[in-house]
Amino acid sequence: MDARKALDGQAIGLMVVLCIVWGMQQVALKATASDISPLLQVSIRSGIAALLVGLIMCVRKEKISFVQGMWRPGLVVGILFALEYLFVGAALRYTSAAHTAVFLYTGPIFAALGLHWKLPAERLEPWQWIGIGVAFIGIVTAFLGHGMLESFSHVSDTMWGDLLALAAGASLGATNVVIRCTSLSRAPATETLLYQLLGAFVLLFIAAATSGQLSINPTPLALGGLIFQTLIVSFASFLVWFWLLRHYAASRLGVLSFMTPIFGVILGAWLLNEAIESTFFAGALMVLSGIGLVSGYEWLVAAARRMTPKPQ
Repeated sequence: MDARKALDGQAIGLMVVLCIVWGMQQVALKATASDISPLLQVSIRSGIAALLVGLIMCVRKEKISFVQGMWRPGLVVGILFALEYLFVGAALRYTSAAHTAVFLYTGPIFAALGLHWKLPAERLEPWQWIGIGVAFIGIVTAFLGHGMLESFSHVSDTMWGDLLALAAGASLGATNVVIRCTSLSRAPATETLLYQLLGAFVLLFIAAATSGQLSINPTPLALGGLIFQTLIVSFASFLVWFWLLRHYAASRLGVLSFMTPIFGVILGAWLLNEAIESTFFAGALMVLSGIGLVSGYEWLVAAARRMTPKPQ
């Protein structure tokens, strides 16, 4: 019997805080990009967070499971996690933090498609396919906000950034598919997180070094952003998230996580004075609605059944 609880005030409150934190990370990366590149920020934060997770594993006497080839999918998720933030860092050079937040969190759509193909138990229902269609139309609509093309031969900078953010979303979705479909599904959450953090630390540092992005201007904003990214985003928020997953139904938490891109858009407009185009706003609403249909389908069906009067 599943011992996970239904959502209560504590879970909802923690999810609101987590979504604000996750929505803020793109804003923080963008705000400090002139002092320290996003690639270097994510590399440093991942390395320090990996050390902290490793300390927790030592205190709990958890060991890394190298047996049964656990390291192989661990290597894959490490590479995919690094790719996600490689695309995010590149995207923020061309597009806004708000656009990046929305397109990054198309990850559940890509995960649903991958799981539909890999796992018979994860076959998509007709309403979920409709949700994917709505999200796809929303992506196209959001692109139209700045013009699909500046000319027949030149892709606009903002559209290029949006495409990179969408690639980050695909990497996020692929990471979830690998975790669900390999031996990592049986691994402790701390071990899976450690693989991701180590992959991001190593690969993004190499990417920053080879592209000449290792310089740091230690302004108060840059140092504060790095502390926020390391202790709050990469360490504390993920530990809280995994704690929630152990105690509450994942599908219910997944529905609440859709607040993240909403907070990303709001914070980008508020703190960075980013303009929100009407077509992007409409497209973002469609994307979020589509993701809600795909990831929240079971929750919506259960809620509809509870609301349907029982026959006398």
